[in-house]
Amino acid sequence: MTDTDSRPNSKVARVIEAYDLDGMGDRLEAEWTGADGERTSLRDLADQFNRAVLSAAMREAGRSAVESDVASAYATLTDDDTARADRMRKRRELERDGVEVDAVLDDFVTHQAVHTYLTDYREAELPDRSADRVDRKIDTLERLQGRTAAVAESTVANLVDAGELTDHDYELLVDVRAVCPDCGTDYPVGDLLREGGCDCAAD
Repeated sequence: MTDTDSRPNSKVARVIEAYDLDGMGDRLEAEWTGADGERTSLRDLADQFNRAVLSAAMREAGRSAVESDVASAYATLTDDDTARADRMRKRRELERDGVEVDAVLDDFVTHQAVHTYLTDYREAELPDRSADRVDRKIDTLERLQGRTAAVAESTVANLVDAGELTDHDYELLVDVRAVCPDCGTDYPVGDLLREGGCDCAAD
């Protein structure tokens, strides 16, 4: 995090301050980086942010800001599929209650603005998940090898039962291996992935 005075200009930061959205910056960063588990997309974060802005404006005007009411109003004001008459009716309803709809709409942000706020203003970074990706790939390969072994064993057993294959205690091996073309080292493919490739170039 940089000093506040040296941070770049950010509409998201200005709107957070204007609407007293305490904790919103931390929440956006945590959800974007997946600090608590699953990551939230920038588009969904922009929608969450804009609904929070609308909710704050409705509360300021003394109007009920129940989550379902805010979500309904937000959808009506922003959804392109909403009929023009319905959108105008909602605008007039909010304006009668003291909500400055045009000002609120001007304060809505795009997903690009959220990204700029997180990366430039808060200097947030996505975690490096390359290790997780390798583990997932290895797990997929090992499951496929196990499935192939099971199919092979079943096929052999069926052919033996049908008398089409001589009856022996066959030992079936399913092993995917990788051979380095430079040094000739032979690796089980899972080991190659875990080690990040052949290290012969480092010799």
